[in-house]
Formats: sequence, structure tokens, C-alpha cells
Amino acid sequence: MHNMIEIIQGDITKLEVDAIVNAANNSLLGGGGVDGAIHRVAGIELLEECKLLYGCNTGEAKITNGYNLAAKHVIHTVGPIWKGGLDNEQILLENCYINSMRLAFENNCKSIAFPAISTGVYRFPKEQAADIAKHTIQNILKEKNSLEKVIFAIFDLENYDIYSHLFKG
Repeated sequence: MHNMIEIIQGDITKLEVDAIVNAANNSLLGGGGVDGAIHRVAGIELLEECKLLYGCNTGEAKITNGYNLAAKHVIHTVGPIWKGGLDNEQILLENCYINSMRLAFENNCKSIAFPAISTGVYRFPKEQAADIAKHTIQNILKEKNSLEKVIFAIFDLENYDIYSHLFKG
């Protein structure tokens, strides 16, 4: 199972996978960070399709085409904003991974790439977020195995180091 999970430092918008996961906001209409980057590369068609989805609740996920991206699909999930851990943030983040993986299975994806959801402007503690990502994904992969590869495409070095060490262990 370990060889199914890969940690890379780099730009998720360049990956040739069946689906990349976008750390979106509730509007799904683009934003900063990875969300803005995905929308810039995918092009205006992505925004047009997102408008038809009427937003997304925190912890949930919705799928669109990838348009000008190398990826076939974009799975948009809305991570929780960190409020000190007293507002179900851990469960909501877990749900982001569960719901994204469910959409990947339902759409016959063999490969999926995740960013470090909620660790940017949403300020989720990076170590804790990585831990939730690892355990949630590993538990899902034990149950269902139509996926051949799960990539964590981590943009910033601090998160990359955290993920690299965590997944070695």
C-alpha cells in the first residue's frame, strides 16, 4: 500500500492524473493559493461549470472536468477554517478526504492528487492536518482498491518535510 502513496513537492496543476483535488472555498468560484492556481490553468470553462454547482459545504466535495489542466477532473473540496480545534475542524478535514476519495471511486479514477488541504490561509496546524490526511487515506485504501496512485502534491517546503517524514514512518 505504501507504494500507492507518493509525496512530491511541486505544482498540482501540472500533474497528469485522473483527478486533482482543489482546496476550494464555499463559493467554488476560485480564490487564492492552490484554488486560484487551478482556476488560472484550467481556464474560464472551469469557472462556468463551477457556477452551476451552487457552492459546496465545508467537508463536502464536488467534481468537474479538468479543461486545460493535465488532469481529467477537478474534485473541489472545502476544508475547514481552523478555529482552535473546537469547531469539529478535525472531522470536517477528514470528511474532505473521504468525500474526495468517494468521488474519485465513483468516477473510475485510478490516480488522484491532493494538496495539503486547509493548511494555508485556513491555518489548520500542519502536523495535525498531515496526520489526518495520512490516516484517512490509508484507511480508505485498505477498504477499496480501484485507485492505483494517491499523490500528495505539496507546494511549500515546510509541509513537504512534514508529509515526507510522516509517510516514511
